Amino acid sequence: MPEQSVVPIDQILPNKLPLVALMGRPIFPGIFTPIMIGNPVDVKVIDDAVSGDGLIGLVMLQNETETPAIGDLYQVGTAAKIVKKINLPDGGVNIFISTLKRFRIKKALHASAPIVGAVDYLEDEEDDTAEVKALTRALISEMKQISENNPLFSEEMRLNMINIDHPGKIADFIASILNIDKGEQQKILEVLNVRRRMEQVLVFIKKEQELLRIQKRIQKEINEKIEKSQRDYFLKEELKAIKTELGMTTDAKSSEYQRFKEKIEAFKFDGEIKETVEQELEKFNLMDPNSGEFIVTRNYLDTIVNLPWNDPGPENFDLKNAREILDADHYGLKDVKARIAEYLAVRKLRFAGRNGRDVQAAGKAASPQQRAQEKKYPAGSIICLVGPPGVGKTSVGRSIARALGKQFFRFSVGGMRDEAEIKGHRRTYIGAMPGKIIQGLRITKTKAPVFMIDEIDKMGVSFQGDPASALLEVLDPEQNFSFRDHYLDLPFDISQVFFIITANTLDTVPSPLFDRMEIIELPGYIDMEKLEIARRYLVPKSLAKNGLKKGQVRYTKDSLLHIANCYAREAGVRNFEKNLDKIHRKLAIEIVEKDEKTGPSAEEGALHFAIDKKAVEKHLGKPLFQEDVIKRADKPGMSLGLAWTSMGGDTLVIEAASSPGKQELTLTGKLGDTMKESASIAMTVARKAGIETYGVAPEWFEKNQIHLHIPEGATPKDGPSAGITMATAFLSLLRGKTITDHLAMTGELSLTGQVLPIGGLKEKTVAARRNRVKSIIIPKQNLRDLDDIPDHVKKGITFHPVERFEEVLALALPG
Repeated sequence: MPEQSVVPIDQILPNKLPLVALMGRPIFPGIFTPIMIGNPVDVKVIDDAVSGDGLIGLVMLQNETETPAIGDLYQVGTAAKIVKKINLPDGGVNIFISTLKRFRIKKALHASAPIVGAVDYLEDEEDDTAEVKALTRALISEMKQISENNPLFSEEMRLNMINIDHPGKIADFIASILNIDKGEQQKILEVLNVRRRMEQVLVFIKKEQELLRIQKRIQKEINEKIEKSQRDYFLKEELKAIKTELGMTTDAKSSEYQRFKEKIEAFKFDGEIKETVEQELEKFNLMDPNSGEFIVTRNYLDTIVNLPWNDPGPENFDLKNAREILDADHYGLKDVKARIAEYLAVRKLRFAGRNGRDVQAAGKAASPQQRAQEKKYPAGSIICLVGPPGVGKTSVGRSIARALGKQFFRFSVGGMRDEAEIKGHRRTYIGAMPGKIIQGLRITKTKAPVFMIDEIDKMGVSFQGDPASALLEVLDPEQNFSFRDHYLDLPFDISQVFFIITANTLDTVPSPLFDRMEIIELPGYIDMEKLEIARRYLVPKSLAKNGLKKGQVRYTKDSLLHIANCYAREAGVRNFEKNLDKIHRKLAIEIVEKDEKTGPSAEEGALHFAIDKKAVEKHLGKPLFQEDVIKRADKPGMSLGLAWTSMGGDTLVIEAASSPGKQELTLTGKLGDTMKESASIAMTVARKAGIETYGVAPEWFEKNQIHLHIPEGATPKDGPSAGITMATAFLSLLRGKTITDHLAMTGELSLTGQVLPIGGLKEKTVAARRNRVKSIIIPKQNLRDLDDIPDHVKKGITFHPVERFEEVLALALPG
């Protein structure tokens, strides 16, 4: 810190000075201070000055540079006398100087290093007025306040400031010790008028005081926080000591430890589970609550104690009540309901005991032999509901849980690509958690809930694993009694879980997974079934959802059938419900508008609506499907086939046409590879039959090209079941004869004319009924599938089982 100079200078100052460039701040006159010089050129200047008169000029650089020239310097600097020089080990020097007077560079005598300049010395413009005296007192008074609160100001500096008798020197001294930007200090150095110089310095003193006030306030707030933290710490320690003396729980960690310990002891673990859990519990007890591992271990123990480790108690089975619940919630679905009844009956025999004796009496644990027998014959069940969208696969799961009196948990695996979603993450990962199976058991708090795994056919595979493979252990009764989640890493018995799997198609389900499930197919609904579902479930549900009262809207039978046939012709009833919602929203608008005009109506005066076919078209617009537009094969070269899709069954019109040209078979309609091969086989069989049976000249095939097309060209189509349909279309074209009216067919065709079995007969029959087909040709080997088709679906349809293509021709093209 600079001090006021006390070295008397009575020599005459020269008109030329060697100039030393200052990198830091300017130095004011009347100051005694040390300076470090490291530049070799400046060291030479110092050595020459010491050997001469000892005078140098100190000027601050405008822009820092390694080789300064006179143009890089400010014009105003300070002349100084070197009092002492000390050589340093690194080649630099440390000099003590006494600054004398301001000067202005008049001319450069040597512009580059070492810089020498001709200078004019500057005198202070004295202004001995009362204002200057007042400013002097103000400066000294304000600096006293700053110095009292700042330990950086020494007592010697305070005495020097008081003993200076010249106002200009007081301003210079204060400017040199204040924390001011070097550019601002240079401006003060260049001010010759003493009063203006003092005013500027006073402004900077005020700014410094404001900064000190802010600093003091911040320091006070920090000290208060530290004091509060220390106080809280001591109080907590004191409270801990008091609780220890009274034998009470000392802290939250001890409370958690005690809670975990009590629950773990209540489970009566043994073997690997007991050993692992006790190790984790002791580790938790020894951990510092502030460590990251503490939270991981706490969450792990919390998961363990919240899982249903104990076997569920005796179940209250009521077969009649379960059937009533299923019948009340869903229309049809006889296979599903029969399977649930079988499941209940088996559980009743196994667990409720016979002759009125319970196998597991209340309060008595099962013997090891009984537990081994239960593991050999698992208590759970795995069924897979397959069917098109909207037929009630997901909603039936809730009804099953309600019928069984069990907790229900559902999760979808559609689009899932990470096996950790099923089996959990390992605890080494940050944010690790159990998989969906363990999460579901924790939520339901029972070992025997109903689990619904939705959309199993839409799982994917990625670098993170294959969820379908992870499900193999979950759905295998031979393994899932000791299911091991990655997070839990302990064997857990999930064999008592009732698994319900849903899928739209089984084509994408891996075979090992397919083998573990009992498949129950849900066919699409025909119009009469949709009518009953709408009356019993959809209309009341939609009325309540849209704020309408029961009985306020009445539908005629024809209006509901009109919606089913002309607006919602898909296999399920999802679009049917959407159309009902649309109608009820429009009715809600009418009711609200009327109430706003005339005021709310009383119950008996409320609007009532009768919905007939005309009202349906008013609210839903023109029909999407024309009721009278039925797919028919009414021209030569056309035949009617049946197809199965993930949306349900459908009818296909197959068209064949010929034109003169080179022998060729053209196929259009976005056909898959299997269907193209089937078309080639059909063409070969039809050509052989045409030549051998109907006398078509072989030359006709050489001079004509045949084009086969299946409409709705944007929809992909594949599969072999349209073989006999395409061959029939070819022969209809060759004979120029239309096939039997209201006749549809399905069956794979071999090259020798055999008709092979197909799949999806139930869905295809439903589609045929919607299209008002009266006769269906099917492979003889599919006769067994007719038993699975409800009687009301088969009613009015004649089935013709065939083994050979000749039998197909006899039915489709008689005579």
